[in-house]
Amino acid sequence: MSQAAIILFVSLIVFLILNVPVGIAIGLASLCVVFNSSRLSSSFMVQQLITGTDSFPIMAIPLFILAGELMAAGGVSKRILNVCSAYFGHITGGLAIVTVVVCMFFAAVSGSGPATVAAVGAMVVPAMLEKGYSKSFTLACVACAGCIGVIIPPSIPMVIYGVSTTTSITGMFLAGFLPGIFIGVCLCLLCYFYCKKMGWKGDSRKYTRKERLSIIWDAKWALIDPIIILGGIYGGIFTPTEAAAVAAVYAFVCGVFIYRELSPKQLFNTIASACSTNGTTMAIIGAATAFTRILTIEQIPAMITQAILNVSSNPIIVLILINILLLIVGCFMDTTPAMMVLSPILLPVALQLGLSAIHFGIIMVVNLAIGFITPPLGINLFVAARVGNTSLEVVCKGIVVFILVMLFCLLCITYIPAISETLPKLAGMRL
Repeated sequence: MSQAAIILFVSLIVFLILNVPVGIAIGLASLCVVFNSSRLSSSFMVQQLITGTDSFPIMAIPLFILAGELMAAGGVSKRILNVCSAYFGHITGGLAIVTVVVCMFFAAVSGSGPATVAAVGAMVVPAMLEKGYSKSFTLACVACAGCIGVIIPPSIPMVIYGVSTTTSITGMFLAGFLPGIFIGVCLCLLCYFYCKKMGWKGDSRKYTRKERLSIIWDAKWALIDPIIILGGIYGGIFTPTEAAAVAAVYAFVCGVFIYRELSPKQLFNTIASACSTNGTTMAIIGAATAFTRILTIEQIPAMITQAILNVSSNPIIVLILINILLLIVGCFMDTTPAMMVLSPILLPVALQLGLSAIHFGIIMVVNLAIGFITPPLGINLFVAARVGNTSLEVVCKGIVVFILVMLFCLLCITYIPAISETLPKLAGMRL
């Protein structure tokens, strides 16, 4: 390994051990290489920070974050919850199943895991606790279901993967549907059997057909939202980036003019929250772009590819090693920098094994989604703890069984390519 590569990785590890924020740690590690390299100019970091965020596809990220914030504050997610409660609330463990289903719907409009946890958790957690569900199970259920937010399209990590590897973002969105639905169904089954074992019954209220139709009618604009966004992308009406803008405008219209739940003060606070999240995200993307560029210049991806293939040529073994690596990385690094840094390194290995770029992209997204619920980073765990006004230990107590189910889903998605590739193939894409 070259001297630059050693400096890059050693300095990154040192900064992370010193508890430097991930985005800053990546940028500082890149600077260490720049100062010790005669091939890189002093303006290298500035150039990469600008070019890394100066991208039309990257514009989808701040717009989807804004759309998710507006939908949560404007009453869209609340009406989706009402519909799901009317149809699934009476089943054993009904509220837990409703939580998973609502997260699946919200995922189709937000593209963010933590945003899904915050929006859905604020509504379902008080209701579940009132019905007698344990606090640890309730918060763990919300945290895990929020992972679906980055798997069912639109998905911010999929946008980042597409930009980093020049893979079709539309193809990634298509590929994410079946894995997201598969994970959602598995989580619903877990909720049903676990709640049955614990004796947690469903909602005793019986909805008449007229009441259900009335609830659907009240939620019609919320239910149409994902159809407009995803239908527009796959129908060729607009690009994923333009779809993000449409989603933000649609959420604004619903919250201000249709449901009238967004006051001027709430609107200002919502936009401020989205801007704060976007500022952090863009800084990480800029720093990760410089980091990735140095990797490419030093030919580190090719060296790592060869090193991994030297361990074993068996695709099953290599994929297990990659999954273990990604799961460990997900425990310590946020999804955005992890995707920016690792996708250019690991994709050549996957291609050598005969995997398609889209299939491997879904494997990476699911792996890093599990990172949302694994300590010590586990951002969904922190968001759920904040929503439930409790400690992180309480959430972690109930998360183990959910992680086991997610790992089972990951193995299925890894070794059954059809789960990811069926829809892109049906759409006529060449993988």
